[in-house]
Amino acid sequence: MKKIFSTIRNVWSVVDLRKKILFTVFILILYRLGAQIPLPYIDSNAIGVYFQQASGSIFGYLNMISGSALSRATLFALSISPYITSSIVMQLLGVAFPKLGEMAKEEGGKEKMTKYTRYLTVGLALLTAFGYYMFLRNQNLLLDGNEDVFTAIVIIICYCAGASLIMWLGEKINEYGIGNGISMILFANIVSGGFTSVGGLWTLFTTWGWQTALAVLGLVIALAMIWFMVFVSDSERRIPVQYAKRVVGRKMYGGQSSNLPMKINMSGVMPIIFASSIVSLPATIAMMAGQTSAETAKGAWKVILTLFGTDSFVYLVLYILLLFLFAYFYIGITFDPIEVSNNLKKNGGFVPGIRPGRPTSDYIRKILNRVTLIGATFLSIISGVPLLVNCIASLFDVTALNSIAFGGSSLLIVIGICLETAREIEAQMTMRNFKGFLD
Repeated sequence: MKKIFSTIRNVWSVVDLRKKILFTVFILILYRLGAQIPLPYIDSNAIGVYFQQASGSIFGYLNMISGSALSRATLFALSISPYITSSIVMQLLGVAFPKLGEMAKEEGGKEKMTKYTRYLTVGLALLTAFGYYMFLRNQNLLLDGNEDVFTAIVIIICYCAGASLIMWLGEKINEYGIGNGISMILFANIVSGGFTSVGGLWTLFTTWGWQTALAVLGLVIALAMIWFMVFVSDSERRIPVQYAKRVVGRKMYGGQSSNLPMKINMSGVMPIIFASSIVSLPATIAMMAGQTSAETAKGAWKVILTLFGTDSFVYLVLYILLLFLFAYFYIGITFDPIEVSNNLKKNGGFVPGIRPGRPTSDYIRKILNRVTLIGATFLSIISGVPLLVNCIASLFDVTALNSIAFGGSSLLIVIGICLETAREIEAQMTMRNFKGFLD
């Protein structure tokens, strides 16, 4: 504890670092203030009630990453979803179209990709805002007498402006603050919405019955998951690499040993985002059709809402299967063993005991498949345990635990952002000959 306070004091003593931290906090405060500004023409009470029934759909997940701004119909209701989606789309386009991927590696190419990402973000924000307006109108969530064209234009423009402003705030954090801007905004959203789960556990704890034991068990599981997440996030599989000696002019280069690190959870939380979106789609369609819950629905809608709610074991099994599928898919488009093998060969590097070229790429691919399997298993445990607890809580009708359905994925995002920010502060402290958090 003494070391931690000493490190914090050293961080605060560095003027540049202190300014970056204060600037980041200032931007996050501005963001949270913007997330409280309500939009006109929307019935906030009705939409709040609707989202309380939408925990089993994709709306519940989007509401979580927006810090409950979506359920309150505020200026920042779209949150960072358009920017994240556009970033993913540009990344996929870079893989699908090699020329676009090569442009990003050229001088000035990164700035062009950033500009294209901004344009795509605005376009997606307009499309999402229009769809969200249609959803509000179809579900009678607008105030009476406000279904004209002017109302639609105002709502769509406000939502699009909010998403664009969030993108601008995130870029300002990248430029003048500490950490990744969009990640810090996402961190603030999840933390602000996490008090609901804490309140639910506290309610169970103060009941002083078997619910108290359940709350204590949930707290122990949460602490164990935090330790497990930190351990796996810092774990990596290192492939040894040896560089051959070569003479350039009168100097000799190479002849040294290194390694190729491969993170255990290389795909991050992207498989969780993809799997959650797909498996929640049936329940989302049902809710957009006006079927708010399995208790009130009839016929096929009742079956869909029962099977694809977050308290269903069918939902849990499909979620885990999709998570493994998307883990391998995402790694396949973001990590190319052939390119890594060719780079090693160009620089005179080789894996001991493995011939350069195709044998090296095959060896890296085999290691990558094993690492991906471990990472997908890790993600399924982290995000599946809260869903399992939610299913069990539903069987025993413990409604106070219903809010932790997405607790594992949100906790993983928060821990990942904290570790990345700590590493950046560590690098800044090391440059100034201080010891940081990670020593």
